Amino acid sequence: METRSSVFANPKPCKHLADYKLRHGLSGYKFLQKWLKTFPNGKTSIKMCETKMPKCSFCSGIRQGRLFLCLICSSMSCSDHTLLHSQSENGHDIAVDIERSELYCCSCSDQVYDLDFDKVVVAKNIVDMPSKTRDSVVDDLMRRSSKRRRLNSVVDLDLIRSKFFVWMRGRRAKSCYPLGLRGLNNLGSTCFMNSILQALLHAPPFRNYFLSERHDRETCRKRSSDQSCLACDIGVIFSAVYSGDRTPYSPAQFLYSWWQHSANLASYEQQDAHEFFISVLDGIHEREGKERNPNKDNGDCQCIAHRVFSGMLRSDLTCTTCGFTSTTYDPCVDISLNMDTSSFSSVDVANKSVRPNEDTGRSTLLACLDLFTRPERLGSDQKLYCQNCQEKRDSLKQMSIKRLPLVLSLHIKRFEHSSLRRTSRKIDWHLQFPFSLDMTPYLSPSIVRNRFGNRIFGFESDEADISAEFEIFAVVTHSGMLDSGHYVTYLRLQNQWYKCDDAWITEVDERIVRASQCYMIFYVQRMLYYKANEDLSCTPMPSRRDPFVPIAGCC
Repeated sequence: METRSSVFANPKPCKHLADYKLRHGLSGYKFLQKWLKTFPNGKTSIKMCETKMPKCSFCSGIRQGRLFLCLICSSMSCSDHTLLHSQSENGHDIAVDIERSELYCCSCSDQVYDLDFDKVVVAKNIVDMPSKTRDSVVDDLMRRSSKRRRLNSVVDLDLIRSKFFVWMRGRRAKSCYPLGLRGLNNLGSTCFMNSILQALLHAPPFRNYFLSERHDRETCRKRSSDQSCLACDIGVIFSAVYSGDRTPYSPAQFLYSWWQHSANLASYEQQDAHEFFISVLDGIHEREGKERNPNKDNGDCQCIAHRVFSGMLRSDLTCTTCGFTSTTYDPCVDISLNMDTSSFSSVDVANKSVRPNEDTGRSTLLACLDLFTRPERLGSDQKLYCQNCQEKRDSLKQMSIKRLPLVLSLHIKRFEHSSLRRTSRKIDWHLQFPFSLDMTPYLSPSIVRNRFGNRIFGFESDEADISAEFEIFAVVTHSGMLDSGHYVTYLRLQNQWYKCDDAWITEVDERIVRASQCYMIFYVQRMLYYKANEDLSCTPMPSRRDPFVPIAGCC
């Protein structure tokens, strides 16, 4: 692994933003200020016409994703067409997210930061707040900012805005969100990281392990000369998130440690959330797995990553000539599922933007699982050696699940990469998924007995120790294009759904979740879900000598 400096590097300033300010100054910001709409929770958005729905000027469709307003011509573009707008209009590079009032560079396809713009936003919030409290808040913000002049402008601004927004949230009647529900600041195209961290932070058995301090950071650092440990740094995030502080948290140290672990992905560019998830679990396993069980493979690993997320897949290869079946077992921390397109017409498949209704086909998670466990005839170029025939034969391959994990993570394959055509594309089909999931039909006993009958197979009873009934607790979604999309996580806590959009946490209706474009779905065993639904809003952080007992779950 290549060595890296321990000094954090800030993102390079956007040249398109610098060019915009050089040509137009702050006139665009000041003009936009009167169109800012503030909310009691401190959130700010762009005020739109009440009689017209905002639409993209290119696709003329009402998008569920993010919409951006050009600061030059005031045209509207969806996340799929911002780059096209900047290419068609010279100098029209900077836009503003109408939902979150944040600057966005259409040419870079990334969120950009500007202290002058955020001063305009914060000033609008202060102007709109009650007159009795305005002076005290301004004085508090100025006093706090003057003490942090040595910090860079981005970090300083994040701290000021965070304190301001948390002060506003404290005045809300519904500010009592469940303990652990805390926003994560975007550190520069890090929504992929924030979305996965939110799911990990609320996976009951994974959460219980770190909150009970089963991973001792001091002992870990004494035991190893390597100062970079993902398990230690994620433990720091758990402590911060469950401390009761509602201020959005910046996981900068964790990002730096992950860069050291995954040097090939160390950049400020957008990364794939699924790859990040696998990489994080692999990093935790590398440290904990070697200490707990150096001579065991991943299937029997006792590190927290595999104890929570690891299951076992069974693969049966059957010779089509003699019927001989060879079986192999492989550990897995997630299951990747192809979208089932059998119910779509050829027009729908070509369009890839169909949303199912009563008149069209339905793409469902259960259909994806059926497709995953369906027998597949291997092609003539994939002939395998048959031990009985003593030569290569055509064969059937069938997958099933031998052992379920405590937390089931399902990855929907929405990104296709063709090495032959050297192209990549995103699949935008809508997928219906249940909140309660019974995995019994996809276990090895069910799959094999359905195929061969009950009379000839006996099975080990390890599946009986783990329930096959699961409840959903997190959904990671992706909106936008392949290279310039945005990740958001929906969390189900105490039967209420919350949208985690980087630093923003909002309550949402379950219909919003069902209509989202899911990319990863996280289920936990039903028993653990209901135990984890206890109200934790008044639960204190544990001391080192007192394990975190009040949160129930299996570790």
